[in-house]
Amino acid sequence: MKLKNLFVQAGITLLSLTFLLTNSTAQTPSAAHVSKVWVADKGDGTYKNPILHADYSDPDAIRVGDDYYMTASSFNAAPGLPVLRSKDLVNWTLVGHALRRQPPYDLFGEPQHGGGVWAPSIRYHDGEFYIFYPDPDRGIYMTKAKDAAGPWSEPLLIKEARGWEDPCPLWDTDGSAYLVSAMVASRSGIKSVLVVSRMSADGTRLLDDGVMVFDGHDRNPTVEGPKFYKRGGYYYIFAPAGGVPTGWQLALRSKSIYGPYEQRVVLAQGGTKINGPHQGAWVETQTGESWFIHFQDKGAYGRVVHLEPMSWADGWPVIGIDRDGDGVGEPVASHRKPNVGRSYPAETPADSDEFDANALGRQWQWQANPRPGWAFPSGALGVLRIFNVEPPEGFRNFWGVPNLLLQKLPAESFTVTTKATFNAQADGEKTGLVVMGLDYAYVSVSKRAERLYVSQTVCKNADAGAAEKQGAETPLPGSTFYLRVKVSPGALCSFSYSSDGKNFTPVGEPFTARQGKWIGAKVGLFAVRNGAQREAGYADFDWFRFE
Repeated sequence: MKLKNLFVQAGITLLSLTFLLTNSTAQTPSAAHVSKVWVADKGDGTYKNPILHADYSDPDAIRVGDDYYMTASSFNAAPGLPVLRSKDLVNWTLVGHALRRQPPYDLFGEPQHGGGVWAPSIRYHDGEFYIFYPDPDRGIYMTKAKDAAGPWSEPLLIKEARGWEDPCPLWDTDGSAYLVSAMVASRSGIKSVLVVSRMSADGTRLLDDGVMVFDGHDRNPTVEGPKFYKRGGYYYIFAPAGGVPTGWQLALRSKSIYGPYEQRVVLAQGGTKINGPHQGAWVETQTGESWFIHFQDKGAYGRVVHLEPMSWADGWPVIGIDRDGDGVGEPVASHRKPNVGRSYPAETPADSDEFDANALGRQWQWQANPRPGWAFPSGALGVLRIFNVEPPEGFRNFWGVPNLLLQKLPAESFTVTTKATFNAQADGEKTGLVVMGLDYAYVSVSKRAERLYVSQTVCKNADAGAAEKQGAETPLPGSTFYLRVKVSPGALCSFSYSSDGKNFTPVGEPFTARQGKWIGAKVGLFAVRNGAQREAGYADFDWFRFE
């Protein structure tokens, strides 16, 4: 039971509760979050893959002292560029985002599906964290911070160029700096090549238009996502090839930064069930162990994150387990945890939210740059208030609606339940629980003729402008209710509702979730209205729980 309910039962008013919470000097220590639906740490010194069963696509990671940091693609979602921290490479927590909003700010005020932040890189240099990321329609940006949790600087466009993607810097031992990038054909007409550019030492600009150092057209098409390293007198470029769902991992090496580069496939699916294991980061622990973080494309679940043991043989990395001795590793399903000098307890990025804080949980992202007034957290009241917002002009479906509050699917199977109270002001106002992607479905409560009704709505091929199809409506006895979606293997979604939180009634038909544009499906909340009116209604969400 939430704290506010205990006070109310004791006869303390919400006004006095607000005073107590805002004036108390007592501090509750923040406990590590451990998901109820996916934990990679097995508790016996081993872990299972994926270490993050969530869509942290195109991951890059580094170690700074005893801490590990990871970032990932975020496309059009805001806030963007997630920053995660770990002590052991297995247990991760989300500590912030490098982008509060995405530039150009007005453009990304509307959903730009598949655009925005593509594969970033994170580095630590001269006392600062750097993230370089591409917007393939505009060029390469850089943002930096003294603390990985932020604040981060306003993103700086260091290379204006359409079709450049996946940048990664290297500060050489002689003080010179370079940036390796790939090219995307959908914007530039060029693909399957890697380019190295000279960069200013402060990372604020590129000094030339680059040198092509690798062409993968013959054996490694769609080479992209390069990561730059130097080890033992060699320059290394780790780069994926072969495409997102079915690709493999390359390692390139050369004594000269401009090549020529030798090449070797160092990780592939082999005889495992892990399709397309590639694109990620080499990290070295305090004890000298090497590990590799990469993604696996799981369709509606997005690109989930795996951790592989890594060794070196004759100056080449061997990632995963090389079962036949050919130098090409295969991914592991389970393994001993990295040796980082001590043991750490299980921890996961937050998923459930009690809405008891005065800020949105870091797990939440809007479908576009947020606008003031869409939602207000209230720690004193213990709710998230989401106001009904008028959809954009020419509304067809939720694909173009910016004020969807969403988060990643955190496991293959789970149930989400949320409790809400709906204060609708006019007919046509609607709030609900949505599973969003190229196809989407939601269970919602709407106001009509002084009554509230619950129903399911489905939209197939939302990206193509298809219309929504609403199912039969059922009247609700009150304004407080519970909405639920159960997600089963294969991303099969079943919706239901309840008036008492105990007895749930199925609503609509089973729905199979579908990925979005370069992202997995997401689950979350919304509140909309038909048109402008003097005062908008709202929904107070009491909690949002994964089981």
